[in-house]
Amino acid sequence: MGPRWWCLLAVAAALSAAGGAGAQETCSGAVPEPPKRGAWMSVASFGGAGDGRTLNTQAFAAAVARIERRRAPGGALLYVPPGVWLTGPFSLTSHMTLFLARGAVIRATQDTSSWPLIEPLPSYGRGRELPGKRYMSLIHGKGLQDVFITGENGTIDGQGSVWWDLWKKGTLPFTRPHLLELMDSSDAIVSNVVFQDSPFWNIHPVYCSNVVIRNVTIMAPHDSPNTDGIDPDSSSNVCIEDCYISTGDDLIAIKSGWDEYGIAYGRPSSDITIRRITGSSPFAGFSVGSETSGGVENVLAEHLNFYSSGFGIHIKTNTGRGGFIRNVTVSDVTLDNVRYGLRIAGDVGGHPDERYNHNALPIIDSLMIKNVQGQNIKEAGLLKGIPNSAFSRICLSNIKLHGSAPVRPWKCEAISGGALDVQPSPCTELTSTSGMSFCTNSL
Repeated sequence: MGPRWWCLLAVAAALSAAGGAGAQETCSGAVPEPPKRGAWMSVASFGGAGDGRTLNTQAFAAAVARIERRRAPGGALLYVPPGVWLTGPFSLTSHMTLFLARGAVIRATQDTSSWPLIEPLPSYGRGRELPGKRYMSLIHGKGLQDVFITGENGTIDGQGSVWWDLWKKGTLPFTRPHLLELMDSSDAIVSNVVFQDSPFWNIHPVYCSNVVIRNVTIMAPHDSPNTDGIDPDSSSNVCIEDCYISTGDDLIAIKSGWDEYGIAYGRPSSDITIRRITGSSPFAGFSVGSETSGGVENVLAEHLNFYSSGFGIHIKTNTGRGGFIRNVTVSDVTLDNVRYGLRIAGDVGGHPDERYNHNALPIIDSLMIKNVQGQNIKEAGLLKGIPNSAFSRICLSNIKLHGSAPVRPWKCEAISGGALDVQPSPCTELTSTSGMSFCTNSL
């Protein structure tokens, strides 16, 4: 049996493992598994070399172009063999699988001058960090369908330190690149891959639908700036499950556009399921916001385990955002050595420019936080709405937060709702009759 057949057998085994659903609840089947790919090719066949020195940008581009031209029945699989494949940014195409073998590393070049610039997202109006354009992500896809990024736990390495240094020194010319960004795409699965040291956010599906991200590991130092783990943005029908994430910013952050640009674009993030996530961050384990101007609704996050973090759960917005955050349930959360168990705040995040509408107030309604157990917690939490736009129908149920010293009490302002079986004792704003009734009926 030749080496190519060994590779094909390894691919088949990994794809079978990625697609199989266990006894526990899973999103397998939420996105159709890719059909049997009609073609198989290796990046090494296009002049690539996995020696850690050869720049393989053209090899990846040539391989993807070949897949696009060939139009094989069921699409094609691009195989990345063991080795270190240094590359600049490259784009994917529809009906393809990018497969990283065990021991394969796709490593980003640190030559920042070779990274192309692309237009800002219309729902942001500018680069997220700086006005103007932004750097293209290392692996990029736009307007795609049926894309599968998987393997045998190979690594996508952003070598982000050069970008972090530019940011820290204030010499960054444009907004930093993500490791993976999918735009205007559908039916995408990311699984069984390690993401490491992203320059900016790691995985960013934006304007997408039907996306599954599972069995993924994401790593970056805690002092790496803005290295969010997974940020679904103005996207629908997204499932994130069974991931380990340890980064320098929010592990998972649901977004939907920034101030007047997000309001005008008007695409919410909706129908998002997040389950069985473990990790650590100096910021939040699970968050919504702060860029939520297109709206966020119908979110379920459950079976979360966060340690050595700033916030367990952080739901954040600001005056000028507009939009809404509603019908969000966070359940079965374990926290250890976390400063704030919960923070819901209406004064977080800056603005893209001075043209935002100061009267665009967000609507925060129907948030259920339940079954949260915490140890070594410093502060129970802060729940702070916006004057003239109180956050309503917030329900806390079965929340027990303990610390080596007495946990600082809840702080509440401009909110309403109910609390059942909460320690430390809830603030009076969560003890109204109507709020308690909403809480009881929701449970």
